Amino acid sequence: MARIIGGEREYLLVEARSRRAEWVLPKGHIEPGETPEAAAVREVEEEAGVCAEVVAQAGESEYVVGGQTVRVIFFLMRYRGEAVRREDRARMWRRSEDALRLLRFGDTRRVLMQAHALDF
Repeated sequence: MARIIGGEREYLLVEARSRRAEWVLPKGHIEPGETPEAAAVREVEEEAGVCAEVVAQAGESEYVVGGQTVRVIFFLMRYRGEAVRREDRARMWRRSEDALRLLRFGDTRRVLMQAHALDF
């Protein structure tokens, strides 16, 4: 999720559900009958109160939770406006260098670098 401010791209980070003060890229679960792209648009709106459109796939990440492998597809998305937030999570917009410093996991930083390299 990105927007252009003052000629520079900024990325949306949200506070992790389980660990306050830990910043992550928005993500969520695909609902039955939903495409990954539609899920990404819905989740960004629910988690951060931001309307967006998908520009391109930015990368994938896998991790294990409770013995189950979880696969996440991330998209570079263009900011379109504000929406009603459904979750009480802090959010912030940061330029790529600052966002990379705030993200805890290497695979998430890799996805952000891949997104930053894409045309917007």
